[in-house]
Amino acid sequence: MNAPVAEARVANLVEKLSLRDALSPEEVVALETVLGPSRTIPAGADIVREHSHPLQSTLLISGFSARYSTLKDGGRQITEINISGDFIDLHSLLMKQMDHGVLALTDCVIASTPHARLIELTERHPHLARLLWLDTIIDAAIHRQWLVAMGRRSGLSHLAHLVCELYLRLRAAGQAGDMTFDLPLTQTVLGDALGLSTVHVSRLITELRGEGVVNWSGRRVEILDWHRLAEIAEFDATYLRLSNEPV
Repeated sequence: MNAPVAEARVANLVEKLSLRDALSPEEVVALETVLGPSRTIPAGADIVREHSHPLQSTLLISGFSARYSTLKDGGRQITEINISGDFIDLHSLLMKQMDHGVLALTDCVIASTPHARLIELTERHPHLARLLWLDTIIDAAIHRQWLVAMGRRSGLSHLAHLVCELYLRLRAAGQAGDMTFDLPLTQTVLGDALGLSTVHVSRLITELRGEGVVNWSGRRVEILDWHRLAEIAEFDATYLRLSNEPV
């Protein structure tokens, strides 16, 4: 079923949610009206600080952001990359204090909704509440897959898995073409996501090119052989819940 026409600010979110279950026009309007004014966060700035107590949850309207944790020595580990259409801290509604931060990887446009209004939204629209709950469950599933990749996959398999995941997530939110997508992230950022040095990331990208599975030039990634890429990654998309199953 096609999604209702959405306002631009929630279009990517609606596209993603509608892939899993149909939204009513009333639910789409509710998502738009609950948001406050849009604002721009420059690349490199925190959107949500570690250990803060947010009083609102934030929708990423455009750009890329990342959940991260830092060590005392200044080391940073990225634990998830967020894309347009992601509520980057929806869990703060119940979690209260953040155990991680959210960083703008590119210039980002965001809009927030106070927790009080979000609670009202979930009470008035229980089906929409279940869809947003599913979104946080998928976040947890992504974290599990990243944990498996960090602990057990080779560097090449880990990078291939990240490429597969980002492509499918971007496509689900209407932001990827036919086996192509933009990934405006530095190799330093990719290294922080993979737990690898920048030099190692560069070598792995070259290796994926050499395998003939991707054409990766600058910010543009073209997947040339999906089946081989998924084979290298041992990729199983089940955790992304890309099928339409009513909630």
